[in-house]
Amino acid sequence: MIRRILEAVTCRTVRIFFRRLQVTGKEHVPVRGPVLFALNHPNALVDPMVLLCQSGRRVSFLAKEPLFRMPVLGALIRAMDAIPVYRRQDNADLTQNRKTFEVARRVLRSGGSIGIFPEGRSHTEPRLMPLRTGAARIALGAVDAGGLDIIPAGLFYTDKMTFRSAALLCFGPPIRVDPVALGPDGEPPAEHVRALTDRLEEALGALTVQADHHEALRLVETVEALLLSASDEPRRDLDARRQLRQRLTRGYSSLRARAPERLARVQSRVTRYVEALRQAELSPELLPRRGYRAVTVVRVTAKALVALLLLLPLAVAGFVIHAPAWVVIDRIGNSYRSTHPDAVATVKVLGGILFFPLTWLAIGTGAGLWWGWPIGLGLGITLPVAGYATLRFLERLDRVLGGARGVLLALTGRRHFLRLVAERKAIRTELLAIGEEYGV
Repeated sequence: MIRRILEAVTCRTVRIFFRRLQVTGKEHVPVRGPVLFALNHPNALVDPMVLLCQSGRRVSFLAKEPLFRMPVLGALIRAMDAIPVYRRQDNADLTQNRKTFEVARRVLRSGGSIGIFPEGRSHTEPRLMPLRTGAARIALGAVDAGGLDIIPAGLFYTDKMTFRSAALLCFGPPIRVDPVALGPDGEPPAEHVRALTDRLEEALGALTVQADHHEALRLVETVEALLLSASDEPRRDLDARRQLRQRLTRGYSSLRARAPERLARVQSRVTRYVEALRQAELSPELLPRRGYRAVTVVRVTAKALVALLLLLPLAVAGFVIHAPAWVVIDRIGNSYRSTHPDAVATVKVLGGILFFPLTWLAIGTGAGLWWGWPIGLGLGITLPVAGYATLRFLERLDRVLGGARGVLLALTGRRHFLRLVAERKAIRTELLAIGEEYGV
């Protein structure tokens, strides 16, 4: 019962934190039978939350042992059937991992599913960390005559630290694990462990975006935005965006090795263009490929204004009530940006789970004591709706204001507007030519 409640709260929170949450490859996940999910780990506790909500299976995660000693978090992850992992960097007794492996293998042998992050820790590196052998050892030690599947899963975030960004969970084809003879200590042979780990590393590499350094990733993200804004390709297809970033990172590496001068020229051109957009207070998507059409502008503006007017009463109340908690959560989360950037989203998610319900409870209780419990209860139920109305209102308002800046530039500085559109088209043409020339 407790687990079901926690899962419901977690999934609702994740869906609010991410404006869009997409899953691909779900057909690779068996409905029943033993499954070991192996994922990359870029976003701390948000990563298992996404898998938990989107896998369709009851997943038990392997988690570092210090989490189990935290006052509230420890109780929560125990309720979610998490299994502790003892690590050298935590000064833990590594012999305890024998018990960890036994529990994980028992779950798999009973037909359950395990979630594991074979990189060993959450990180902000631009590529996968070297994989630990734990996933392979657990799988090979648990497999029986029927075999079991390792499902590699890639997590892709458009901006992992930002509230209302987007996330993709991409399941890859299963890696079939066949039985092997175990040693006297109950462990699988080292050569089989290494071979399976290599297969898993290759599978995860195909599902994730990797680059040699952060500068390459930043350039790739910028170029992706330019390319999508200059084409008819839908921005909402996150898997297409993941594949585009993979192509761009391969192109970056190829150009850096074979034509570094050309790469420098392209990078400089993109940087100048982005700076011109910044000075105009625009983003690429606010420059429509075919310009602004009067009929479209009027229709979109009218719909947006009607929605804003309908949302306004609840949004104002929701903003006043939720602003203090939001400021606290935002400041706490952003304080981790310089030291633990991979934990920013986790802090914001956990802060939302804690502070917003406390706000509703406090106001509902106060109203109940002052005006009576029916009003207090009704207010406590209405407050989450008001908070969501505020969120939708602010998002629509941001889009309206952004579009207004684009229309204003198109009307008052048409020549500058057209130059920006033309330069974006020229950059796209050059990038596509480079892609054909270098086969990426």
